[in-house]
Amino acid sequence: MSHTKRAALHTHLAPPFIAQSPPPLLYRGSTIYMMNLQILPHRHFHPPFFFITLLRNYFLYQLLVLKKKDLCCDKDSPHPLGQFPEQKKGGFCFAAKSEERMKKMSSWCWLMVIVLGNVVVEADDPYRFFTWNVTYGDIYPLGVKQQGILINGQFPGPNIECVTNDNLIVNVYNSLDEPFLISWNGVEQRRNSWQDGVFGTNCPIPPGKNFTYVMQVKDQIGSFFYFPSLSFHKAAGGFGAINIGSRPGIPVPFSNPDGEFTILVGDWFKQNHTALKATLDNGQDLPFPDGILINGRGSNGYRFGVDQGKTYRFRISNVGLATSLNFRIQGHKMLLVEVEGTHTLQNTYDSLDIHLGQSYSVLVTADQPAQDYYIVFSTRFTSPVIMSTSSLHYGNSQGSVSGPPPGGPTIQIDWSLNQARSVRRNLTASGPRPNPQGSYHYGLINTTRTIRLSNSAPIINGKQRYAVNSVSFIPSDTPLKLADYFKIQGVFTLGSINDMPTGSGGYLQTSVMAADFRAFVELVFENPEDTVQSWHTDGHHFFVVGMDGGQWNPSSRLAYNLRDAISRSTVQVYPKSWTALYMPLDNVGMWNIRSQNWARQYLGQQLYLRVYSPANSWRDEYPIPSNALLCGRALGRSIP
Repeated sequence: MSHTKRAALHTHLAPPFIAQSPPPLLYRGSTIYMMNLQILPHRHFHPPFFFITLLRNYFLYQLLVLKKKDLCCDKDSPHPLGQFPEQKKGGFCFAAKSEERMKKMSSWCWLMVIVLGNVVVEADDPYRFFTWNVTYGDIYPLGVKQQGILINGQFPGPNIECVTNDNLIVNVYNSLDEPFLISWNGVEQRRNSWQDGVFGTNCPIPPGKNFTYVMQVKDQIGSFFYFPSLSFHKAAGGFGAINIGSRPGIPVPFSNPDGEFTILVGDWFKQNHTALKATLDNGQDLPFPDGILINGRGSNGYRFGVDQGKTYRFRISNVGLATSLNFRIQGHKMLLVEVEGTHTLQNTYDSLDIHLGQSYSVLVTADQPAQDYYIVFSTRFTSPVIMSTSSLHYGNSQGSVSGPPPGGPTIQIDWSLNQARSVRRNLTASGPRPNPQGSYHYGLINTTRTIRLSNSAPIINGKQRYAVNSVSFIPSDTPLKLADYFKIQGVFTLGSINDMPTGSGGYLQTSVMAADFRAFVELVFENPEDTVQSWHTDGHHFFVVGMDGGQWNPSSRLAYNLRDAISRSTVQVYPKSWTALYMPLDNVGMWNIRSQNWARQYLGQQLYLRVYSPANSWRDEYPIPSNALLCGRALGRSIP
């Protein structure tokens, strides 16, 4: 078929929407947009699985799916599947080389429009499309050459800027020589653990292949980040920010800032990630980090430009591997406004402790004399203390930074503990929805179960390991989510980890804990060790109702904050201390609970929580994606 006679099926999926008839139709919670048969001289085409994934209409997919051989682009030279350039204006275009095939497709499309014509008309949530190429590259963040992991040539990777309820379509090409996965720290993946991006849920992307993540930031706002979850890739880069803004019309409890900065900060090693991984595989601890990177650069390598008298939002995430950090700006106060998707009481701080995996937003006003000021990050509760600086540069600056960088707070745990207790939820502010955050009265809900998780550092088979309730997690040969879906025996056993500390020595196991959908659990992290722990739960947020020193016991509940506890997904546990959470298990799936200390996570301080609903309904969980990768004992299985 010639270019002038090529038929194209259009599906406009993101604003700005073009006036068209018929209007978009809502079907099972998703929109089917105008589908129009046109004769066009030239178009770019996207892979067919986008059509089904975006519409979440599996019946249409079975009818309309295009095979790779049917796709045409430019001069009828097909691109590899998934490598078609994005169309402008947020649209996608599909085509077939066979006019007969196209006619069949268009007929089915119009039939579905007619069948669904009496459904309520509604615009869908916007879609944002990203194509990422993951490669190795030489980086020199601490002055020595290292093998870094780059995304589209960037270190750190590109930011994802989106809005509540946006749908994110992220097509990841693995150009490394080893398997690769990306996970989304703090993105809850509502009804969609298939996209979580850890090995317990997803097969790795093989070298030279691609995988398209399709996820929605459903009912979320705030500051988060993505990172590579396999092996020890996080020590080489591959991470980036996820910033979720509020929808228009949803009030935010502070004036719009004059500008915004994202800071990805973390400790860093001069050794390549392969050498660090080999150290851990040999059963040894990692050395102390060599430095701290601020947006991928070492000390004095980054500058933040501001105008005098204006206010700026700083989104800060600790993407490091091993240490808590303290953040401060010379001569400036910080107004805390958001923590991992929750608007906070707006307390003012001189400095903030940001533990591994945590994210904070602060407002800073450039209200000092016009010059440059130190921005400082330093390690907490370590010996030695390492520090990295950047600068706050006034546009009309009359001088560079002067004097020594401001010192950090006391090294005593009590200072940090009291600060953590002061971080509370703003009850009157709206969150991702217009209703106040305080309208969810978590303190009035009876807990249905208490889970106590205690970390330890056993030596098993002569090697250093880390454990939860005496179980040191080992990955299975098949992702747990796939084994559960296909009912593959022998991959994991529910109840393979106790929900209370055992006090026994450590042992190796693929630990999976069973839990019921819509349960409301009390989760207590207990830390008998001498180092700060940082814990994260995938798929859920929780309310930090209490933390204190010593051993947790039932009487500890008397001091719980049952009114305005902060809601987040990553929390610290101080040495010889405990932290208690209330967590609604409102998201079906297989979810990772892990240490954010990456060596401890890699050597076993993690487990999976299987949140189960017997309903087997789309209302509780989406079906397996049509593009799901299969591996291990799931190879050769059929995806419906």
